[in-house]
Amino acid sequence: MIHLIIGNTGSGKTTYSNELKRHCNGIIFSIDKWNNTLFLADKKSTDGLEWFLERIERAEEMILDLVKQLESSKTDSILDLGLSKFEHREKFRKFADLNGYQLTMHFLDIPKDIRLNRVMKRNSEKGETFEFEVSKENFDFMETWFETPTEEEMNGGIIIKE
Repeated sequence: MIHLIIGNTGSGKTTYSNELKRHCNGIIFSIDKWNNTLFLADKKSTDGLEWFLERIERAEEMILDLVKQLESSKTDSILDLGLSKFEHREKFRKFADLNGYQLTMHFLDIPKDIRLNRVMKRNSEKGETFEFEVSKENFDFMETWFETPTEEEMNGGIIIKE
């Protein structure tokens, strides 16, 4: 089973993924952790969104290979990859269909004010789910970047509201 964890910045995707892992035999793939571990030390101040997207694409190639291995061992994959765009989510739906894997979408539909407060708190506390600081500017950018899943897209999925 593949679990796609969807939500805008600060919605609680990583926290939710950790909770989901306690209820299933699963492995979490968190793109924030991958980015922090593999790429952020090499980032220059002039590197922008395209720099990140290229690295995310490379990381996802490896993640998809690992998902195939986990599927063959009957282990769930919990994909905490941002999944901000319809086309990005569609990539994983098509992958699941092509390979005959079950897929469930989990959408954390959390109001903006709650998410912003969480992000600012995470920045200051640097707790368990902290990987890197998210500025107010980056938070605001993600508000325009994120595409909310449609009702049709979420058909059969799980929607979490707060």
